[in-house]
Amino acid sequence: MNKRLLQGMALFLIMIFVPFFLSLYYVNILTEIFILGIFAVSLNILVGQTGLVSLGHAAFFGAGGYASGLVAANYSANVFVTIACGMLLALLLALIIGFFSIKAYGFYFLMLTLACAQIVYSIVYQWTDVTGGSNGLSGIPTPVLFSDIQLSNQVFIYYFILVVFSILLFGINRLLHSPLGYVFIGIKENEERMKSIGYNTAFFKHLSFILAGTLGGLSGSLYVMFNGFISPADVYWTMSGSVLIMVLIGGAGTLWGPVIGAALIVIMETIISSFTEYWMMIIGAIFILFVIFIPNGIVSIFDNFKTAIMKYRKDELEESLLKTMKKQTKMDG
Repeated sequence: MNKRLLQGMALFLIMIFVPFFLSLYYVNILTEIFILGIFAVSLNILVGQTGLVSLGHAAFFGAGGYASGLVAANYSANVFVTIACGMLLALLLALIIGFFSIKAYGFYFLMLTLACAQIVYSIVYQWTDVTGGSNGLSGIPTPVLFSDIQLSNQVFIYYFILVVFSILLFGINRLLHSPLGYVFIGIKENEERMKSIGYNTAFFKHLSFILAGTLGGLSGSLYVMFNGFISPADVYWTMSGSVLIMVLIGGAGTLWGPVIGAALIVIMETIISSFTEYWMMIIGAIFILFVIFIPNGIVSIFDNFKTAIMKYRKDELEESLLKTMKKQTKMDG
């Protein structure tokens, strides 16, 4: 069996036993990390895999969250129904925004996604009768797994989100090592070369955009399930900026990098905000330091450390073999 798969299964088993040893406070922090980890992984498909830097990803997060909340409040609180509706609206939104956005390149793509996301924010903020406006969407009922099983406490929600997170990460890992994943990477590395060998890069960029947006909607749906509330602040451009920071700090283009980045940001916000009201300034300074000194993200630190250990072991083995050969030569002489 694959070594990484075994490591993932071991980590999953550890996470299962977390509620037995940690308080509900830490369980809630872990749940938030899983949700934002999914959000960061979804953006990483665009930024890290396809090379499309977006500053409007919060639109899909908000679309999934508001759709799930409205469906739960007015029709059905079944988690499968609410999540499906949230992902469907996010998919449709990504289909529309992506159609226009992928025609632009670089800075213009970034600004176009930002503009589209701000339009979504404006709709959410002003459509008071439906979304609750600046007060947000509240009164969302307890999520229901099946007709007679409710996710009535935060531990049950933790387990549900853990399962969704694990399945998604397994699926993304398969995507990264699939022909489609390699096409995305090819577009990032050299789009003109991909065109020259016959790939319709516009189609694949649009597909990447739709996939990222749909998974962003999934994270929004899970966020509403966890908090029972969503507000226009969760659709604002600062939310897009936060998730982009998570991807870059963790390591764009990697599987675990965005998750690690999400964990770091959540933990820093939780700890630093309890000591000072200037916590955003401190996190901004930390991000600047990461960009300057660790541009490839936290994952690169582990990779460099692993490479150094392997090199040390290789040198040690070569030295040992050399000594053995010298010894054997002397004995033969």
